[in-house]
Amino acid sequence: MFSHVTIGANDIAVAKQFYDASLGALGVPPGEIDVRGRLIYNHAGGRLLITNPINGQPTHGGNGHTLGFVAASPAEVDAWHTAGLAHGGTAIEDPPGERHPPDGRLLYLAYLRDPSGNKLCGFHRVK
Repeated sequence: MFSHVTIGANDIAVAKQFYDASLGALGVPPGEIDVRGRLIYNHAGGRLLITNPINGQPTHGGNGHTLGFVAASPAEVDAWHTAGLAHGGTAIEDPPGERHPPDGRLLYLAYLRDPSGNKLCGFHRVK
């Protein structure tokens, strides 16, 4: 459905350290900074762009916004979370673990805020 997702960052160098480490734990290659100063990740047909806000205002996490990253296993979700914490992320919500939504699925989730405050989720569908 999506061609790409763009989020803001207050400091692209700090964002690159965070996202190279956390997304690297999911098998995503390191990001590249383009000629416009945007940090770009390409993986499995998806594209994540991270940029300083065009309006010059500070970045802030959107109320109600969450960007989820698919992981191959619960261990990969844990590695993503650990790498994010070690590179400037902040743990939020419940600790990483299983969630049982009312529809009968079994999910393994972990939540972080990146150094600019964007809310992120590591996601694995167990069943």
